Amino acid sequence: MTVSVSPAAPIDYPDLPATALVRGAANRWDQATMLHQQGREVSFAGLFARAAAFANALREAGVSRGDVVALHLPNCPQYAIGYFGTLLAGAVVTPANPLLPPDDLTAQLADSGAVAVLTWEPALRAVTAARDATSLRAVLVTGPEQIVDPAHRYSGGEGVTDFEEFHAGAATTAPEVEIDPVRDLAHLAYTGGTTGRSKGVRITHRNVLVNTLQASCWGTGAIPAVVDGPHGRGVVLVDQGPESEFPTRLGQGCAIAIAPWFHAMGTIGGLNIPLLAGSTTVVHGRFDPQAYLADAVRFGVTSMSGAPPVFSALLACKDAAGDLSTVRSLTSGAAPLPGEVIAGLQAWLGSDIVINEGYGLTEVTMAATLGPAGRSAERRTGTVGRPIADTEIRIVDEHGAPVPAGTEGEVHVRGPQVMDGYSDRPEDNMATFVDGWLRTGDVGVLDDDGFLRIVDRQKDMLLYKGYNVYPRELEELLLAQTGVLGAAVVGRPDATAGELPVAFLIAPELDQAGAEAVIEAVNERVVHYKRVREVRLVEQIPVSTAGKVLKRELRQGLAAE
Repeated sequence: MTVSVSPAAPIDYPDLPATALVRGAANRWDQATMLHQQGREVSFAGLFARAAAFANALREAGVSRGDVVALHLPNCPQYAIGYFGTLLAGAVVTPANPLLPPDDLTAQLADSGAVAVLTWEPALRAVTAARDATSLRAVLVTGPEQIVDPAHRYSGGEGVTDFEEFHAGAATTAPEVEIDPVRDLAHLAYTGGTTGRSKGVRITHRNVLVNTLQASCWGTGAIPAVVDGPHGRGVVLVDQGPESEFPTRLGQGCAIAIAPWFHAMGTIGGLNIPLLAGSTTVVHGRFDPQAYLADAVRFGVTSMSGAPPVFSALLACKDAAGDLSTVRSLTSGAAPLPGEVIAGLQAWLGSDIVINEGYGLTEVTMAATLGPAGRSAERRTGTVGRPIADTEIRIVDEHGAPVPAGTEGEVHVRGPQVMDGYSDRPEDNMATFVDGWLRTGDVGVLDDDGFLRIVDRQKDMLLYKGYNVYPRELEELLLAQTGVLGAAVVGRPDATAGELPVAFLIAPELDQAGAEAVIEAVNERVVHYKRVREVRLVEQIPVSTAGKVLKRELRQGLAAE
């Protein structure tokens, strides 16, 4: 077996832009609560009305079809309004982390060619400092006060306009804009930068609609339908699978949004998918484990999602949590979920809880594989599921030749959710696409039934005396040791060996001697060339906003030594 084709049934994707998602949700779910944050509630129809007003205001300000608008915000209702409003205007969203260092923000705004930015008041100074080096014509500002009081106004100085004032008087009927779903961009998203300078990823309207439907249909057992309503032609889900398999019914789900909406997992998984499913999203601007668990109990959340560090942090606070019997499923992404964490979650929330892992990257909009969602479906611990509908995965060797099942190699993806390419990066595009397949740079294994296991990133692999050493294997073993709360392994350059595996551990209860004992215990379980050669006790390990360990920073620190 050299290629795995998705076991899911193909989907009939409507020939509509991504805006069909918000139109369909407003038509179907109307006044039901979509967003809740700090006591403020926004309905599905209410969100559409404000997004339409923002779209009209953008058009009146000279933002045209294909222009780029940057959203430089944490999760908040203003982000959702800005996101869908930008798309309704026919413009392109470039999501920007509000905590980006000034140089990185300037680089993204300049590279994307953004003509307008909606920024967060505490981060406004970084935008104004970058303005002269960019194509920005409009700077809009919102902030924490407008989460609960849209009547609040910000004064950002000359050339800065308050967000709510900007679209307060605009019509709430969406503008008529011709959008080509296949050619027109919805997102110009930037890669996480875990291995170097971020690249602009061209995501079309069709990519967004397709990937939202791929994941939503997979998780609900439903199929898409096109309906007309007061807010225009939209997409909805119908014919959901049986309740015994999919207990969270359409229109009844509730989740807490902590995955940043400026990241692929947040944009699709945390914003578009709940929108389509009619779920209520309780918005948190940042992750606080105790606040998360308190709201999970208060609102009766039905699902939890996040990167592995989120679940590790929740487990550490579980003794203070209340009744979480409403939780029926957990989904993890961004990095493999350690086996010890999975066991801990099952012991806490019940062995019948559905724990699914998924695999994706910015270049595939969000998802390429997901664990089976139906309760009775087979799951395989240590895998990230199977390819979702209309998606193919293959594993190839260093020469690009497909390898048999059970053999490690680079993961290639092909499907309708794959990006349109990197922006203005012809050499990167040539290196990334091979005969229509996307090279992911990840090392994985497909089993005989098409389940994918991610071994590591190729760029994280290190070479010890000519042997390949995959840090992920060592990190799994380290995390299984008593007292270890976090672990990352990278290579230290060495003139004789090539690279020496070095472990960084978060282990507050261990001293150096205890850390050395942990390393000794792990080294006894691996072949000689995989052994960890050094250990560092640290208070924290750098991670991106998506929860991925920034190993580049760890390697740079070692190289500097």
